[in-house]
Amino acid sequence: MELYIPVGKQRLRCGYTTGTCAAAAAAGAARLLLTGEAIPSVQVDTPAGVKVEAELLEHAAGENWASCAVRKDGGDDPDVTHGVLICARVERRTAPGVAIDGGVGVGRVTRPGLDQPVGQAAINSVPRRMIATQVERVMAEAGCADGLTVTIYVPQGEKLAAHTFNPRLGIVGGISILGTSGIVRPMSEAALIDSLYLEQDMARAAGVKDLLVTPGNYGDAFATQVLGLELTYRCTCSNYIGAAIDHAAGLGFSSLLLVGHLGKLVKVAAGGMNTHSRVADGRRETLTAHAALAGGSPELLRALFDSPTTDAGVELLKKAGLLEPVMVSVGAALEDQLRHRAGPELEIEAVFFSNQYGILGKTSGADRLLALHRV
Repeated sequence: MELYIPVGKQRLRCGYTTGTCAAAAAAGAARLLLTGEAIPSVQVDTPAGVKVEAELLEHAAGENWASCAVRKDGGDDPDVTHGVLICARVERRTAPGVAIDGGVGVGRVTRPGLDQPVGQAAINSVPRRMIATQVERVMAEAGCADGLTVTIYVPQGEKLAAHTFNPRLGIVGGISILGTSGIVRPMSEAALIDSLYLEQDMARAAGVKDLLVTPGNYGDAFATQVLGLELTYRCTCSNYIGAAIDHAAGLGFSSLLLVGHLGKLVKVAAGGMNTHSRVADGRRETLTAHAALAGGSPELLRALFDSPTTDAGVELLKKAGLLEPVMVSVGAALEDQLRHRAGPELEIEAVFFSNQYGILGKTSGADRLLALHRV
């Protein structure tokens, strides 16, 4: 993929997600099934607004089925799935529409709280929409009035899953098909921190005194769609929240408002200023500790400790009637950690949320800073 972005002082090549690969493979297999044409590549419209031209490999077909594959390209940010074949088998069915499932090497959800319900293949919502959109487009072009079943499979998936967090999350049998934007943006740590500093430098040079910081896509979407904030000069910090605070304080910003998902900011509440899962986790331990402070039962504490995600933990707390006191406790700890890191010269506040329940908590002065950033 020939898409490059400046990251700090480097020019790094983007890649595309397993979700984009699955959508491309499904489109190629659907075309082969419906028209008999084994096309060499297919173009996928990604949620990021970038069109990806993916090469199609391993075409095969039989009576009422066809399949092909796409090789995952991680760009300059390779992970365990880089170079792996993501495959799709498309079959005719009598019911209308597009049904999507996972086959060999695609994990299956066994615990609540993830993007997909228990029992479903670990193909997240955005990739599912991408797959359906691509296949429906082929069906319309081919004049197909029947339905199709798409099965995504990854021959090496079960082996690769051992090197991911899937076993710990209760996803068994393979990898997940992921991606919120469809594009993999390079994640060189030094380059990302350089880019973070550059964004802050530019905002300060433009006269900005009150800085808005989000970790990434989830924070951006929540800040605009739910909080109604202006993002023109916001800074994306990824996992490097401590570095963002330090540089902002050094540049002399008056204030910093941090908007992030509970899954990230609960780590900060425990003192983790680099929130990458390889550096700092402790999400379940922190939620469990605050639930204990709020009087949670031993049964609740055990269930929280076993929760695969903070969203699942929030659901448990809500059912137990302890969501509000626990979030107040987390917010107070988060405020203490942020104040300590920022020092006396930088006013700092935070808002944390979940996609299902919206705002979960704020630090004590967050409303004042929110008003400064509203459109």
